[in-house]
Amino acid sequence: MKLYTRTGDDGTTGLFGDQRVAKDDLRVEAYGCVDELNSHIGLALAACQAGEIRQTLVQLQSRLFDLGADLATPASPNEPDDKDRAKGFRIDQRHIDEVEGWIDRACEGLPEMKHFILPGGTELASRLHVARTVCRRAERECVRLRRVQTTGDGPVVYLNRVSDLLFALARRANHLAGVADTPWLGRGQR
Repeated sequence: MKLYTRTGDDGTTGLFGDQRVAKDDLRVEAYGCVDELNSHIGLALAACQAGEIRQTLVQLQSRLFDLGADLATPASPNEPDDKDRAKGFRIDQRHIDEVEGWIDRACEGLPEMKHFILPGGTELASRLHVARTVCRRAERECVRLRRVQTTGDGPVVYLNRVSDLLFALARRANHLAGVADTPWLGRGQR
């Protein structure tokens, strides 16, 4: 199989179910942001040693592929009984619960937050903060998509939790390296 197909040369791409849409369609923008997020997580992994953070990020990457498949699969008229749901293409509460468990584990033993925290610290933490901001953009794109097409709540809620997870993992990375979080010193505190 060749990597190039030439089917997108006209500015369209295929969704699951053989529907073709413009490459700047809101659905494509949404799963494109999720793909970009996944690439940033791969970049964070390049700075990550073996351990709990690495294991979580590797699992998260697979779930983000699931989310991309969800977003690339328009709902059919008989959703939620659609056969695609049985194939695992839809992000649902079990995926959200999984992320919440990861967040709880990442926060164990971290110092209490008393201020807003500036992005930064170790290289790994900094890369995770960049991934977090890309995640927030992906979430916004999914909100835009949900306004005009049926997507369900799963993608938006999931990305909201993933951004929290990435924040928690950035704090964890700094903590494990012995690097303190940098508090934001707002007006009058400088």
